[in-house]
Order: sequence, then C-alpha cells, then structure tokens
Amino acid sequence: MTRTFETVGVVGLGTMGAGIAEVFARAEMSVIGVEADEAALERGRGHLETSTARAVARDRMTAEQQSALLGRITVTTSREDLADADLVVEAIPEIMEFKRGLFADLDRVCKPSAVLATNTSSLSVTAIAATTSRPAQVVGMHFFNPAPVMRLVEVISTVVTGEGLAGEIAGLARRLGKTPVTVGDRAGFVVNRLLLGYLNHACGLLESGLASRDDIDAAMKLGLGLPMGPFALLDLIGLDTSYEVCEVLFRESRDRRHAPAPVLREFVTAGLLGRKTGRGFYSYADGTPTVPESGPRAPVSMVGIVGSGPEVARLVADLDAAGFKATVAERSDLTPVADADVVVALSDRPVVELAVRLPHPERLVGLHLVGDRVAEVASTVLTSEEVAVAVQDLVTVLTRTPVRCGDRAEMVVDALLYPYLNDAVRMLDSGYATAAEIDDAMRLGCGHPAGPFEMLDAIGLERVRDGLRALYAEYREPSFAPAPLLDQLVTAGVPGFRSYAR
Repeated sequence: MTRTFETVGVVGLGTMGAGIAEVFARAEMSVIGVEADEAALERGRGHLETSTARAVARDRMTAEQQSALLGRITVTTSREDLADADLVVEAIPEIMEFKRGLFADLDRVCKPSAVLATNTSSLSVTAIAATTSRPAQVVGMHFFNPAPVMRLVEVISTVVTGEGLAGEIAGLARRLGKTPVTVGDRAGFVVNRLLLGYLNHACGLLESGLASRDDIDAAMKLGLGLPMGPFALLDLIGLDTSYEVCEVLFRESRDRRHAPAPVLREFVTAGLLGRKTGRGFYSYADGTPTVPESGPRAPVSMVGIVGSGPEVARLVADLDAAGFKATVAERSDLTPVADADVVVALSDRPVVELAVRLPHPERLVGLHLVGDRVAEVASTVLTSEEVAVAVQDLVTVLTRTPVRCGDRAEMVVDALLYPYLNDAVRMLDSGYATAAEIDDAMRLGCGHPAGPFEMLDAIGLERVRDGLRALYAEYREPSFAPAPLLDQLVTAGVPGFRSYAR
C-alpha cells in the first residue's frame, strides 16, 4: 500500500518540534502541533512566528507566504486532535520513559492506518515501537536542528518495520526538500554515532593535557574547515544531551571511545550544560573568554628546520619573506641546525628523539602544518617555554594560527580526525550504510565540508592507516587500530574509496 501523507501531527513544539512543523507546512501539508499545556503552546507558537519572520526578513518568503504557512498549522493541547493524522512525529525530550508513554497514548488515539515516527537522535526505535500495537508502522524520522535549514533526515527502520515503509518515509523526506539516509536501528544512527565519538575523544585529549580548549577548537575549525570546534559544538548541543548520547552508545557498543569522558560528567553534575545555561566549556554570560598573555619570548634570528621535501622549501621561502634566516637539516644529520636559535622539526610524530641529539635540546619543537591556516607547535618535555612562545609568535608572523600541544603521535588534528575516519570505515564494513550515505549524513547533518570517505580519499588511505598505527602504538587504545577493511585496501593497492565498490 502506498500511503499519502497530507495531515501530519507534531508532538512537542520546542525549537526542534516547531522547526519540524514548519518544514511540513512549507510543503503545503496540514499540521497539527500538540503541546502539554497553554504556556508551552504559546512558546511553540512564538518559535514558529519568530522563525518564519526571520525568513521574511531575509527575503526567503513573502509576508503572504508566511501567513499562509502559519495558517496551515493548528496548535492544541489535546492529543485527541491527532485522531485523523496520517503521520505523527514525536519531538519531546530524549527520555525513553516519556517517549514510550507518549507512543502508547498515540497508539490509542490515532487511526489504525497512521504512521508513528520518533525524532529521537539516539534512543532505540525498536523499544519505542514495542509499546504500541502497530510496531510495523513505527519508524525513526530524525531531523537536524534547525529543521527548516538542515537538509538531512535520518530514516530509521527496525526489524519489525513494515516492508516498504522506510522507503515511503524517505520519499516523504524528499518531498520536504530533504536528503534522506535510511539506516537500521543502532544507537546514534549515523551522525551521532560518528560525531559523539569524535567529541568525546576531544574531551579525552583535553583531560590528558595534550592541548587547551581554545587550541583544540582552533585546530579543528581552521585546520579542517569545520563549522566550529568540538567544545563550541558540545556547548551548542548541550553537555547533558552529549553525555546521555555517549551513555546510550556505550551501553550498546561497550567501546571505551563511547564511555563519557569524566569532564562531561563533572560539567553536567555542576549544571554547566553549555549555551542553554550560559556556561559550559565556554562562558556565554561574560562574552568571549580572554586569552591569557604569553610569557617571555626567546629572541629569534636563525631558525633551524629538520625535514625534507616541498613543505620545507615553502617554509624556508616564507621565513625569508618575513625576514628570518633559515638552515635545513635531514633527520639523519642535525649538525646544520645545532646552533640555531630555535629548531622546528616538521613532523606529525613525536620529536623528542631528535631533541636529545642536539647540544641545546630545549630549543626544539615539533611543527605540523595543517592546511594553509594552522600550525601545530609541539613542545617536548625538554622544550623551554621561551622557545615554545617564540615559535608560536613566529607562526603568527607567517599568517598561520598556532596550536600549542604536547609531543604526541599525530598531535591534535590528526589525533582527532583519524579515529573518526576509522569509525566511518568500520560502519561501512558492517554493512550499516554505504560510503555515499555516510558522507551525505556528515556533510548535511553536521555542516562538514566533506564526508569521511571524501576526506579519506583526499588524504590517502595509506597515510591514514599509518597514522592510526602510530596512534595505537602511542595510546594502546584498541579502537585506534586500523579497521581491517582499511588495512586490506592499502595492502591491495586500492587508491581510495571511489575505487572500492561496496
């Protein structure tokens, strides 16, 4: 049976639910919005009016179109008004007890043919469906915030979802102007399963002292072109929400990468939940936190560079243009840089073994150039603070953003990026979703400039595999070991996932 969805109910008119209601109304469907009480209903009406007024102000719709859109949305505090809806989408808080109770009630209220959908971002759709007498007509329809803008919808089917229903919901998503990604019922689905692993890992790096909050955020935003760094994003999502999603992921996977970082628990316990409470990793009450002033700087005239290849030649040219002298040495013979004021070893690997071979080991730092905008400055246990600050200033003169960090494998950017890419390969290898679907999900759901498989192909599979090996050797974290599929593709000489038919 091919269903027609003309009347849609949306339960919960918070920011997310109101956005979902607006999306359906934009597609000229009749919408019934339901809230718990009159006060919540007024807030929901306010969300709708504010969002559509913003679209009018930006010339994305006319005042007449706004009036017509709002006219297609009826708001009520009675669930009984959903009796004739063809589809009902739930958008209430991420608490399983609340959702199961709501679906049991919707099963009673809605007509037998109605489809019930949950907008959950991580909870089990199967467990929600089990509370109804129609589990074959229950699906996940996960929109992303803000729903009128974000193009992705994850469509989640369970082992009892009726044949063809997921395809019909995906077709409805396309009717709404969205790109659907259809997957099975696994915790976190695609986006949150990959995203929260990355965000939780960032918390672990912060706790380990590898780099500061500001340096990690700058590294990922400027180095990879992400919309925001991991800590700014955690504050936006809500630390409590992030913590709960990690808990759900860990309960299913038992993977230590998903076990919530202790710092998340500490913030949540203290009630510091991010933007919604005015303070999380950043403070939003007092404006942008001030950056502490740097300490004394070592004078720099001669810069020693350890490395080879085009990157070295470019760095020498940049230093020359900025008025600095440079001398270059190979890793095998450090004599040419022995008397330099500072020595930078171009590497994404630990460089302390080079420092101990110099007469002045306190003058050496690791330098990893990331894209065109970031340079990671890695201090060893021997590096003097004056030298580290001097190289930080030097990087700034070269119009890059310096990221201070410890002397660890893959430093910051790649230490966060490569395990995320590895998770995506494991997801693909499990048959959960295709490479194209995973790429679409992360580009459209998170605003990333490229999906993980596009990144893998651009970086090179062998380089990522070798980076993961270095991370595994350094941290002994099982999830850092290269995914078997990645190892096999490198061994087989496959250049990238574009060449790999799955």
